Amino acid sequence: MKWIRQRIRGGEFLTGTFLNLGSSLTAEMAGLAGFDWVVIDLEHGSGDHQNLLLQLQALSGTLAVPLVRVAWNDIVLCKRVLDLGPAGVMVPWINSKDDASRAVAAVRYPPHGLRGVAAMNRACGFGLSFDEYFQSANDEVTMIAQIETGRAVDNVREIASVDGVDVLFVGPLDLSVSLGIVKQYDHQDMRSARAKVIAACREYGKASGILLSNESQIEETIAEGFTFVGMGSDGAAAAAGLGKIASALKKSKTGAARN
Repeated sequence: MKWIRQRIRGGEFLTGTFLNLGSSLTAEMAGLAGFDWVVIDLEHGSGDHQNLLLQLQALSGTLAVPLVRVAWNDIVLCKRVLDLGPAGVMVPWINSKDDASRAVAAVRYPPHGLRGVAAMNRACGFGLSFDEYFQSANDEVTMIAQIETGRAVDNVREIASVDGVDVLFVGPLDLSVSLGIVKQYDHQDMRSARAKVIAACREYGKASGILLSNESQIEETIAEGFTFVGMGSDGAAAAAGLGKIASALKKSKTGAARN
């Protein structure tokens, strides 16, 4: 948990993917694939809290750092997730400085936040490592704020200024919808929004993150200055792989019929 926040704040280029199937098997596959981090998606993914536990256990045997996207900016959701021991949370729909401050408070123990304190949970080694975890968690838990709306872009400097926000992560699809340019990722308004996020991150010493949909976007994304870059998901990879297999077999079937 400790190294990921240090490397994020150090400006290191870190790569990852999303897990939306709720499967411990694909979580383990992703963890073994070579990603620096993975985000277990509880906002749009099909898994629940029990699936989350199984995925975290599967990832514990890999080098990928587990992060969790909660369904909403809610202190109860954040503390329930963090008690299972991920390295941090991604919070959706951060539109203002107040939103960002509320999310930071949800992942910090008092006196720096409002996270409830408990010892008998996975994060604390079921009580065996409570003292160590309690003393270090406020400095080590990563908080990622999603920038998904035009309002968030307008307020991005104020969001970036909040102490405890580590990454401002652009959600391209939601942002394109909010800007009225659905899936037009090369549109000038999208480019301008991304540039504002990167500028705010540089000004306040935060990492800029984004989710990509294909390999053709990687080079430009790096050139823009993003350092926390994800691409695809276990669901997308499985769907694409199965589609490729089915297509190959259909071609073979057509050839066989001609013979």
